[in-house]
Amino acid sequence: QLRLVESGGGLVQSGESLRLSCAASGFGFSGYAIGWFRQAPGKEREGISCISAGGEHIRSPPSAKGRFRTSRDNTRNTAYLQMDGLEPEDTGVYFCARSRQTFFACSLQEVDFTSWGQGTQVTVSS
Repeated sequence: QLRLVESGGGLVQSGESLRLSCAASGFGFSGYAIGWFRQAPGKEREGISCISAGGEHIRSPPSAKGRFRTSRDNTRNTAYLQMDGLEPEDTGVYFCARSRQTFFACSLQEVDFTSWGQGTQVTVSS
């Protein structure tokens, strides 16, 4: 019964912030990396953040550097994505997923992840 549930999306204006949560159940959460991905309308899904099982390794693309910060609380089986300075180009559906491999160092490639959540919508107006 592996499950990941994203929450925290919504409608915001340019420059505002959102904090997304990824609640996990049905597996040993503390042994897996968590990746964050987004899909804008008409575009491919892209990796925007990854945090390793213990939080030691974090990866993000240039578009997210300095604006998006991921963290996790293994006692609560939850990962977080803090998004600051949101812009209209950040609009899309945001997903979290679990790494296929235990104690994965992290990547931004969706093929390295599984057990995708249903996604949460983020809309940024100008």
